[in-house]
Amino acid sequence: MSLLAANPIPYWASAGKTREVFAEAFADFQGIGFTAVKADVPEGMTASEYRDWIGGYGLAPSLSLFNSPFDETVALGAEIERARVFAGDQVALGLDRTMISSMARPERLAQPAAGAGFDAARLDQAIEMCGEVCRVLRSEGLRPLHHSHVGGIFETEHEITKLLDDLGPEVIGFGPDTGHLRWAGIEPAGFIRRYADRLGGIHIKDVFPDHLGRNDLSYHDAARTKRLWAEPGLGVVDFAAVLDAIPADYDGDFMIEVDEPSVDSKRESHRMSFDWAVKALAGRLR
Repeated sequence: MSLLAANPIPYWASAGKTREVFAEAFADFQGIGFTAVKADVPEGMTASEYRDWIGGYGLAPSLSLFNSPFDETVALGAEIERARVFAGDQVALGLDRTMISSMARPERLAQPAAGAGFDAARLDQAIEMCGEVCRVLRSEGLRPLHHSHVGGIFETEHEITKLLDDLGPEVIGFGPDTGHLRWAGIEPAGFIRRYADRLGGIHIKDVFPDHLGRNDLSYHDAARTKRLWAEPGLGVVDFAAVLDAIPADYDGDFMIEVDEPSVDSKRESHRMSFDWAVKALAGRLR
């Protein structure tokens, strides 16, 4: 059975990752009924202190995300050391897995979901770097799961499948985001079925049809229209097919993520998402 987690992105995206911002999000999540939250240990706080803090709101830590450009803008040694520190916190929280992603190539943020500036050599180098970081995470007791994200170096179906196939299941697992896959033109259910034996976590995200197949707005401009991300069930992701593709023995959590709510209230957005999830995931949650 899985936990139903929430990612407080809309709380901190513009306000910053402050203690006050997180406290507001945690109080909302507790009031709505969520049982877990994405594990982001604030700077200056130990993993133990963080676990006690969210526990005060009735929340357990759920899988976090290690993010890197995996390109020429970062040094492998520095990313490996950052991964070791990150893994130490996550393992101390009692977690055994994490998402791993790339999400910030400038040309892809400017022209999202189109594979802008594709470079085969750069992709090969990114896969090699990602593999090294994954091996370090594994050595520290944390199972890495690739997390699809528009705007990163692993954006298109070709890039994601090459990453997963080249590195193999011994190095990297699979932790998809249904909304990012759909925005990139990938049918989530079929893709999840393809890598179902490597599935260790999932972000439940819906997407409106308004910006699909278009790249006339930047990533952030599209999000600001409030017609990109949708609360689950309001967009075009076929969640019946997605849930059918998830193996019966799936042991990961379900994390609700709506980066930019389609409604004015962050709390109301999460309440809508929670109500949908309780019905759609009946029998899968603890």
